[in-house]
Amino acid sequence: MEAFGVPGISPTWASSSKDLVGTALGTARVWFTLGHGILNEVFWPSTGRPQIRDLGFIVAREGAWYEVKRVHSYTLSTPAPEVPLPQVVHRGEEYTLELECLVDPNRDVVLVRYRLEGEGFRLYPLLAPHLGGSGHDNTAWVEGSALYAQKGMAALALLAKPGFTRASAGFVGFSDGWQDFQRNRAMTWSFSRATGGNVALMGELLAPAGVLALGFAETPEGAHTLAASSLTEDYGAVRDRYLEGWRAWARGLKIEGASPELTRMARTSTMVLRVHEDTTYPGAVVASLSTPWGSSHDDPGGYHLVWPRDAVEAGLALLAAGQVQDARRMLAYLLATQQPDGSWPQNFYPDGRAYWQGLQLDEVALPVLLAARLEEEGGLAERAQVQRMVQKALGFIAQNGPYSPQDRWEENAGANPFTLGVQVAALVAGAAFLEEPERSYALSLADAWNARIEEWTFVENTPLDHQHGLRGHYVRIRPPGTMGLRGRVLVQNRQGEQVAAEELVGLEFFYLVRLGLRSPHDPRVRDTLRLVEALLRVDTPSGPFYHRYNHDGYGEHADGRPFDGNGVGRAWPLLSGERGHYALLAGEDPLPYLWTMARAASLGGLIPEQVWDSPPIPERGLFPGRPSGSAMPLVWAHAEYLKLFLAWQQGRPSEWLQGVAQRYQSPRPPQILHWRSDTPHRVVRPGQTLQVEATRPFTLHFGFDGWQEVQELPATAVGLGCFGVQLEPALLQGHRSLEFTRRFEEGWERRDYRVEILQEG
Repeated sequence: MEAFGVPGISPTWASSSKDLVGTALGTARVWFTLGHGILNEVFWPSTGRPQIRDLGFIVAREGAWYEVKRVHSYTLSTPAPEVPLPQVVHRGEEYTLELECLVDPNRDVVLVRYRLEGEGFRLYPLLAPHLGGSGHDNTAWVEGSALYAQKGMAALALLAKPGFTRASAGFVGFSDGWQDFQRNRAMTWSFSRATGGNVALMGELLAPAGVLALGFAETPEGAHTLAASSLTEDYGAVRDRYLEGWRAWARGLKIEGASPELTRMARTSTMVLRVHEDTTYPGAVVASLSTPWGSSHDDPGGYHLVWPRDAVEAGLALLAAGQVQDARRMLAYLLATQQPDGSWPQNFYPDGRAYWQGLQLDEVALPVLLAARLEEEGGLAERAQVQRMVQKALGFIAQNGPYSPQDRWEENAGANPFTLGVQVAALVAGAAFLEEPERSYALSLADAWNARIEEWTFVENTPLDHQHGLRGHYVRIRPPGTMGLRGRVLVQNRQGEQVAAEELVGLEFFYLVRLGLRSPHDPRVRDTLRLVEALLRVDTPSGPFYHRYNHDGYGEHADGRPFDGNGVGRAWPLLSGERGHYALLAGEDPLPYLWTMARAASLGGLIPEQVWDSPPIPERGLFPGRPSGSAMPLVWAHAEYLKLFLAWQQGRPSEWLQGVAQRYQSPRPPQILHWRSDTPHRVVRPGQTLQVEATRPFTLHFGFDGWQEVQELPATAVGLGCFGVQLEPALLQGHRSLEFTRRFEEGWERRDYRVEILQEG
């Protein structure tokens, strides 16, 4: 019989409040999440493809029924922090339900061992398929001893050992099993099919103890075969293989510490990073196996996408923890997904298909830093292929930098200290992979850009500085255009609000210290730190957290409603990690920041993207210093925690590359000024060479002192796909000014430029 209520209510994903994530280290292509003590989204056949909303349980006997998720009274444990084998115990009125979840290492199957104790109680699994990455247009049915669902080329089968006594399919909100219990206080419906909608399945288990098998395949028959074969094999044997896979991997970890709690959190973080790596596409690390504010929408993207930045963060963290092979796979994946022009998409599915279409230059530079770090550790393989990747990446940076179309928060174009810093570090570290003349060009360009970071991102004597008694500060971002630091920035997620660039402050400048480009005691850094502590820090019962920037709008509304394109920016635990890295380099104690991040974690040790930073709203589950409704876990946050923990042990950050730090341990004035139309120089000092550049051939038409002594010189290839004309000090000597324009293949530039020439004395 067909269920009533087609197509059901509008589907959503599960809450982003997760307890744990897990997968098997074998050939299986399944990943599970756990939230509120039950299975949440399960991913197959890659980390970018969620296939169910959740698999929960109702416990019932005559006259009483309880959905364990809503009762929310449970404990969670694992055999070890680095082993994702969750053991959940739900306790309610006169019942106890024990659950254990794992993935069959050899099959695309999630197994759930269950045991229910309580006089007269029966157990009812509730399954909400979201096949194909959406709750729309799913079909569910009951056939024989199995529960099925299908959408297109994705199918699932839920089987039980010893079995079900009965089962039903329905439409969510109308004829699903939960509605049956809500209306009738018992399972009274037995619909055989629900076609084309937001569907759910429920079954009554034959025995109080047994094993559920949830199999995935392209066909219902395939899903049934996999689930049935898992149940045929002894659960204990499958469990032993699962445990051995993780224990073998964990033997390579180099994580020890004086604090058992902080060490446990570090080992948990390594597990979280490893779980987020794909099996179908090895080395692909998605940002999160959760969807921010998922219970309010059906967005198929979520955070189950690869961001090159987050992937490199994970690779650097695992490399520092001793997992060289993991870092190698991640670098190999990045080599494979690099675009022909040398860049990477803003984010993409694990198979490499681009999702969003933005471009962030830090995501082009960071893979170079991962390669350089592997090289320092003696763990780099296939150096020739890495050389090609580095050359293409640095070529893209040289031709398109230093201004980035997007910053690391994916919101604004311009120049910011973080993106500038990683570009400079990549040019220096990557130069070791290049041949001449490109090696010298990369180093020269790095020196030139490094020397101008303050020119581009530091302001002085602003109202904000006067208010806080400072000389000046680094801005969050310098917008493109002629106004530069005097311009205004469109604040995303704030309904079109614009703020003066000099009023926006972020933590981006910390990376200048972390990469070795600036001293932690630089007065400009210290002044900006004072501003950050005044404007962005929020103290909570968990410890000090930081906002991304003042005026941020990415977070829940003031009343706790989910972010819906607008909101109020909340505090980010990963930024406490960035503050902790600075503390370490400045000779301060980083432990308060490690403790803050650890205390923000969920029951299973997952670190969220954001924490609530306002008065508590218990009815929405929002409490100061605890996870908000944003993504949890966040790979970037776990990588940041792990890197800070290891930096505390090892004395230096994972991003600290010797070649970069040594080059800039003292101020290094550039010998060559790289003049470009988007980053012009207005003055040339005695002894400096001016190099006029473009990304295509041109002829330089120039003269001195008001267009006297007019000459022409053809541009030559200077390296990394750039062309330039070099004007040596001897040619400039004795003149007050240089005037020039350029002629390209298609004609004159139709614009004149002027550079003042300073003379000795």
